[in-house]
Amino acid sequence: MIEKMKNIRIERDTLGAVEVPKDAYYGAHTARAIKNFPISGLKPHRVYIESIVVIKKAAALVNSKLKLLDSKISNAIVKACNEILAGKFDDWFVVDPYQAGAGTSLNMNVNEVIANRANELLGAPLGSYKFVHPNDHINMSQSTNDVIPAAIRIAALVSLPKLLNTIKRVEKTFQKKSKEFNQILKAGRTHLQDAMPITLGQELSAYGVALTKDRKLIDKATINLYEIGIGGTAVGTGVNTHPKYHSMMVRELSKLTKLLLKSSPNVFESMQNTADFLDFSSSLRTLAQTLIRIGNDLRLLSSGPRTGLSEIILPEVQPGSSIMPGKINPSIIEMLTMVCFQVIGFDLTILLSSQAGQLELNVMLPLIAYNLLEQLNLLTNALESFNKNCLKGLQVNKEICRFWFERSTGVAALLNPYIGYEKAANLVKLSLQTNRSIKELAIEKGYLTQKKVDILFSVKNLTKPNILASSRT
Repeated sequence: MIEKMKNIRIERDTLGAVEVPKDAYYGAHTARAIKNFPISGLKPHRVYIESIVVIKKAAALVNSKLKLLDSKISNAIVKACNEILAGKFDDWFVVDPYQAGAGTSLNMNVNEVIANRANELLGAPLGSYKFVHPNDHINMSQSTNDVIPAAIRIAALVSLPKLLNTIKRVEKTFQKKSKEFNQILKAGRTHLQDAMPITLGQELSAYGVALTKDRKLIDKATINLYEIGIGGTAVGTGVNTHPKYHSMMVRELSKLTKLLLKSSPNVFESMQNTADFLDFSSSLRTLAQTLIRIGNDLRLLSSGPRTGLSEIILPEVQPGSSIMPGKINPSIIEMLTMVCFQVIGFDLTILLSSQAGQLELNVMLPLIAYNLLEQLNLLTNALESFNKNCLKGLQVNKEICRFWFERSTGVAALLNPYIGYEKAANLVKLSLQTNRSIKELAIEKGYLTQKKVDILFSVKNLTKPNILASSRT
């Protein structure tokens, strides 16, 4: 018992005495949160913590300029914030994402760490709050209710460029592979049945363009995230702030974050409504479904190697079975697909959280924050691995592509303008009965000459608009 007392300090909050580890930079409120919310074992995203810390730094600077905060205290707060932003004290941000509504626990966790470090810099022991108080100074002119929504916006905007750049790299890889395989003829498939031919390059080009569209959609969904309602304090009225505080905070935060932030046209709306986060999450969901679809196609095209389509060859990254020797699986694409399923699940949670807002506040903000930032994190990392460990090493199985192309009945449609739909359909039936190619049967039946078949079945005529008035004779 005596040994335990040596390792703790006693702090007090409005509910009474609280035991806090003696060397902890957090305080009573965080200690209560640790006890109340031992839920997931997860920690806040670092970019989220940094965004809250930047807001605290900006508030200290602005309040000092407005003569509301002593310069000595402001300087200590700014120095403490700078140390945190440099990577120090990370271990002391410990509140589980599943916590009290609105984010009060995390906001106070940040307030306490900054306050304790600022006091330490001014010569006071941890937990004394002799010079700097978590609520009175670190949280001056603020409320959890305006800090947390602003921090989520900043964190998302700061995280986004990494994802967008990763998507661009994947787009470029698809473009490169499209050019590399642009002359590789293969069977097209619709309804998973034989269809008109296509080149592998054309098939891959569509994937790259789909990602380009999704990237632009994501970028467009960020427009409203730049509008921040910091300074609204508890309900949007701005009570307990200087009249110039809001506008000065927007300018200071823009300077510190290098983001083109702007004042919300309606601070009340910014604190009540989380539709901006939902819109952004929805754009990430769209990217996820595109990646699932592309991944499914690539897995299907690489299926085999002896009993599937086997038209493309994916890099071997690890053994695929603990019992079947030599088995190789599309492991990277499987990982990517799982990530995308999770992203879609996060989006649904953000939807439910957004509609759960009531009156002047949405108390589900901690869950929205975690899910939104985790979507960005997972998609960025998964796409980087997909590009590096799978897509760049994708190869074509030319022999198999030619094999399936020669056997496909879809090429019969190419003959429609020359012999008519009915004759072409009869060739398909005969091909399936005799296991002979459409080209061979068309010549045998006297429908076309060998020379005409060679022209019609060239890559040029098979995979682009090919009908001219003179070509039908």
